[in-house]
Amino acid sequence: MDSASAVVTRRGGYLGYAPIDCDVHCAVPDTTALLPYFDEYWRNAIVERGIDRLSLNLTSYPPNAPISGRPDWRPKGKKPGSDFELLKTQALDAFGSRYAILNCLHAAQVFHGEDMSAAFCTAVNDWLVHEWLDHDPRLRASILIPSENPELAVAEIERRADDRRFVQVLMWAMNELPLGRRFYWPIYRAAERHGLPIGVHAGSLYRHAPSSIGWGSYLTEDYVLQSAAFESQLLSLVSEGAFAKFPDLKVVFMESGFCWLPAFLWRANKTWRGVRSEVPWVKRPPADIVRHHVRVTVQPIDEPPDGDMLERVVDQIGSDQMLLFSTDYPHWHFEGMAALPKPLTGALAGKILVDNPLATYSRLA
Repeated sequence: MDSASAVVTRRGGYLGYAPIDCDVHCAVPDTTALLPYFDEYWRNAIVERGIDRLSLNLTSYPPNAPISGRPDWRPKGKKPGSDFELLKTQALDAFGSRYAILNCLHAAQVFHGEDMSAAFCTAVNDWLVHEWLDHDPRLRASILIPSENPELAVAEIERRADDRRFVQVLMWAMNELPLGRRFYWPIYRAAERHGLPIGVHAGSLYRHAPSSIGWGSYLTEDYVLQSAAFESQLLSLVSEGAFAKFPDLKVVFMESGFCWLPAFLWRANKTWRGVRSEVPWVKRPPADIVRHHVRVTVQPIDEPPDGDMLERVVDQIGSDQMLLFSTDYPHWHFEGMAALPKPLTGALAGKILVDNPLATYSRLA
């Protein structure tokens, strides 16, 4: 396999590399676009119940919110991310990407009805294949699953596992239960068996309030609180023993930020030393476990005003393997080509842009 320093795209690449973009968003234009991908029963049910007329937009990502689509990345009259040609030009070609992993954020995973959720996940995954993956060899995708029914979720993983263009299993940062709970372990078992990381993306099923003290009033509250949810999920995965049970499992946090990691790792280590008899399966300091199992995408980044401060944050994380390149296309976090902050464009760039993604997603080899 080519090393990061040798992988340069003929289109010019990004900072001299052909990067692997680990978080790109395509969008289902409307529910009618999915109708050909349902079986007869569900197609009839969806039309008869008027579900085909619903937009099924996610509360976490309202299409008209500025942060949901950069102005120059918005297709006129369409949802951000719903135009294949624009995504190809603006995300793949512009950054010279070797691969880009599509994470389709759709209400398929949010339905309380487990059978309906499974039917929609199946339809979206099939739509991804025929409308996106088949149209560009650089595209890869995450498998949407009905996460609140592990049996149905595993069935969907098994259905798609033979298509190696699916490189990850997609879950939300806020679910019915903390992600470390044994309820979700069948999903992790299937993912580990097939070499699929679990991609945990910012967003919520809204089975609970986004904060521990109840519901806020505004999108900004929901958005800022996402990082706290990621902290809780990370602690759950370590403390409940998910990583001890599945030693080869990788978990990728997407749109989580990472500047909160040093303080979290320090506090987790400090507390574990005093109460580790409670969790005997946590045999190493939590920070060591996190560095081995967890990866985070770089966009959006809570970049401090001083570049030296960001360099210190990365140093305090204690690993050059945890950060993965992402543009988060078409979400609006940076202007122009500034997807990788300047403090990360030095010696670490090759790791972030190429080596770390290849090591995380074995199916990209």
